[in-house]
Amino acid sequence: MSFRSWIQDHPHLLERLYQFTERVFLGLDPLWSRLGYQRTEQLIQPIEDLAKKLMFDCQICGQCILHSTGMTCSMTCPKNLRNGPCGGVRANGHCEVKPEMKCVWVEAYERSLDMPIYGQEMMVIQPPLNWELQGTSAWVNMVTGEDIKLPAGWRDDE
Repeated sequence: MSFRSWIQDHPHLLERLYQFTERVFLGLDPLWSRLGYQRTEQLIQPIEDLAKKLMFDCQICGQCILHSTGMTCSMTCPKNLRNGPCGGVRANGHCEVKPEMKCVWVEAYERSLDMPIYGQEMMVIQPPLNWELQGTSAWVNMVTGEDIKLPAGWRDDE
């Protein structure tokens, strides 16, 4: 079993770490605001990208929802689905596009069951991905509120 598999299969540990990190980052917002979010991103992003790449095969979307998807990166879905599985999940729980791969959403659901704090967020419908944020720091985007803004041209009443 790889380190990535082991850590993802223990989402409660990651959930606690996420909760702690979120509090720290939000608490540091006044400092980051003074320093400048662009400078802050230059400091944080290399570490964030490396850690998330190693642990989650993160696709650096800039709008991370790991805590809502059982600590499983939904963007590793070959179809980039952000709100659950497609209609082609095989009977064995594997992906229709990559049959050798377990469906990202099957894994996300199973892992969310072991997350007492954020596990219920699995049922929250996520807004469409804002592709303009790809390659940026999800933590800085969370602090600034960029991660919840709809992409240009989208309306939330559609």
